[in-house]
Amino acid sequence: MQALTIDFIMSLDGYGAAEGWPGWWGLEGPEYLAWLEQLPEQDHPILMGANTYRVMSELTAAGEEGTDVLDDVPKYVFSSSLEEPLTWQNSTLVRDDAVEFVRRLKTESDRPLRTLGSMSLCRSLLTAGLVDRYRVVVFPVITGATGQERIFDGYPDVRLDLVEARTFDQRSQLLEYVPTVLEGPPLG
Repeated sequence: MQALTIDFIMSLDGYGAAEGWPGWWGLEGPEYLAWLEQLPEQDHPILMGANTYRVMSELTAAGEEGTDVLDDVPKYVFSSSLEEPLTWQNSTLVRDDAVEFVRRLKTESDRPLRTLGSMSLCRSLLTAGLVDRYRVVVFPVITGATGQERIFDGYPDVRLDLVEARTFDQRSQLLEYVPTVLEGPPLG
């Protein structure tokens, strides 16, 4: 069975994006970018929803720096609103139930899986117990006035066991966990 890693970048107050702010909140830094380039999972299949697909495929089509590395990666796009054919190469439209599809894909894939954005998809996969690693990079900004897309809203209670931590460029913090979905708060 292949592992599934959820990946998010976020502000300190838990937002995945903020109105008017550049990508990575303008704080991507050379250490962080080098780490991204060296990730062993660069060729692992990506799971995403329709909104993330729309944004990322447009960035790639526009020649956004660094997005071209995703062209050759298999992408599974979960959507009831998108139509085939998808224009971003190596993208497969999936209309099946995401949880059941990913459960099956974890047994059939020849490589581990990862997500890109797609908060509601990630929430569903985590709730179903399909997530093996939960990785976030926290950027040192608070976007309370402009923040959009609160990452953890609607999540179940989850215990996180830290397996890796690292600081990039003396400002951004990588935190990688093994998640365990809880029935509720622990007793005692």
